Amino acid sequence: MKALVVGSGGREHTLAWSLLRSPKITEVVCVPGNGGTASLPHCRNLAMNANDFEGIARFALVNNLELVVVGPEQPLAEGITDYLQGQGLKVFGPCQAGAQIEASKAWAKALMVEAGIPTARAAVFEDEAAALAYLEQQGAPIVVKADGLAAGKGVTVAHTLEEATQAVTEAFSGKFGAAGNQVVIEEFMTGQEASVLAVTDGQTIRPLVPAQDHKAIGEGDTGPNTGGMGAYAPTPVLSAALMERVQQQVLEPAIATLRRRGIDYRGVLYAGLMITPAGEPKVVEFNCRFGDPETQAVLPLLETPLDEVILACIEGRLESLDLQWQAGAAACVVVAAEGYPDKFPKGMAIEGLDDAAATGALVFHSGTRRKGDSVVADGGRVLGVTGLGDTFEGAIANAYTAIDKICFEGMYYRRDIGYRVKGLS
Repeated sequence: MKALVVGSGGREHTLAWSLLRSPKITEVVCVPGNGGTASLPHCRNLAMNANDFEGIARFALVNNLELVVVGPEQPLAEGITDYLQGQGLKVFGPCQAGAQIEASKAWAKALMVEAGIPTARAAVFEDEAAALAYLEQQGAPIVVKADGLAAGKGVTVAHTLEEATQAVTEAFSGKFGAAGNQVVIEEFMTGQEASVLAVTDGQTIRPLVPAQDHKAIGEGDTGPNTGGMGAYAPTPVLSAALMERVQQQVLEPAIATLRRRGIDYRGVLYAGLMITPAGEPKVVEFNCRFGDPETQAVLPLLETPLDEVILACIEGRLESLDLQWQAGAAACVVVAAEGYPDKFPKGMAIEGLDDAAATGALVFHSGTRRKGDSVVADGGRVLGVTGLGDTFEGAIANAYTAIDKICFEGMYYRRDIGYRVKGLS
């Protein structure tokens, strides 16, 4: 079987790599891919926009690519699954109606309330003055979210009323385009965040091993939020007993409510959770796709071939599939360009990639491209370096050992990924 992966980030490099570990996958084409996918054996890039649904369908059909795996949320929200399925292709990723669970935070919040899923109290506003008046009434700390897709940068955890006011004003000023036409204001929750990526065929839903992301740019979880600066799995923040509660109180009610709404949701349902100090799991947000960088820590631990998992979801037979996992832990550290998540340079030559891989770590490319025989930086998050180990400490140490081999001008990474679990394993 040949597969096509839509997207260009570290998640997509990991998906391509994972698919190619299967003896049944002979080739992967990435649209548009990056410098890492261009270097994978039996993998090639196709210089086509991820939103060119017609072009992707035509290429897949002509070249007998039987399976399409969609990485990013934007094409899912724009209906890529509906279009490609209409052309007779097998697609992993929810339909446009289901993708609203990420594309509209207000829609997702309403679904959670309907399903009885534990989450933060929230109010939705389409008027700036009303939103600002609500802030004055509620005070800080408080959370302000642009309703639509904002590349992971539309959420402000405001510790002061001034910060919250600025976030509302920026959203309504057009900073996030149409995504900020509506604003969701939520109560501030305390605790530890964790990510549960689950796969579903619309009836059965199975969680993958839980992960913990590090959103903030600075060490100690300080500074502005990013798309993610590192992740590790499986996180001990979610015990087996707590995972069972997440299954019963979050995942199954979500899928059941989607079904009641007439939505056949097949693909990944990603629950971003807050584990409160009382040990209660509450949903911060839902996403309709694999997380990035959580995927770089989760999929290397998956022993069941990824294509088998994906086809079981597409074909409605997930209930009969047994997910197998490698023992130990994985830790991914993101290497970013100087200035990220704001303005950052591009085009810097990256040295030491082969030396890093020789340590045994997995080097997934996020924002890179090939330039002749070299690989250069081409995004804010440039690489995701994943270490594996029998313990968390071993996995984390292996990731940083590999990073020590890598060099490009202005490279930045957090040196404390996994700090919450060091000493626990």
